[in-house]
Amino acid sequence: MSIFDFKRKKYRTFLQDSETGEEIAEEYEKGRGVWKKHDVQDGKGSEMREDLIRKHYWFSGRVQGVGFRYRACYIASSLGVTGWVRNNWDDRVEMEAQGSRELLAQMVEMLGRQRFIEIEGIEERVIPVEVESGFYSR
Repeated sequence: MSIFDFKRKKYRTFLQDSETGEEIAEEYEKGRGVWKKHDVQDGKGSEMREDLIRKHYWFSGRVQGVGFRYRACYIASSLGVTGWVRNNWDDRVEMEAQGSRELLAQMVEMLGRQRFIEIEGIEERVIPVEVESGFYSR
């Protein structure tokens, strides 16, 4: 789960460390592009972690050569969603995104409203959550 603190302009994501099993909070300071890890002390980490999901998407239609990957990175960063996006050889765009179910739905909906992008089909499947930070184009 990602939270954006408007006062401090920081994103905070609650995750579980894969090595130690401890809950950690990653904090992203907008404009600085730096993630910092902190221990979760308030006990909210486990509650918020429950709704974190990761989905693998394949988008078809007019999705290459129209700024889809750039827009996906911008939207994901603004929503606090993590993952990656890339073009495929079969004229589709492939994306993995991780966040709450609501944020992922909002991201896909926002991508569909972008100028020049025409999504004709979306294939998606739920995959295991990963410990990561940021969203990038491959």
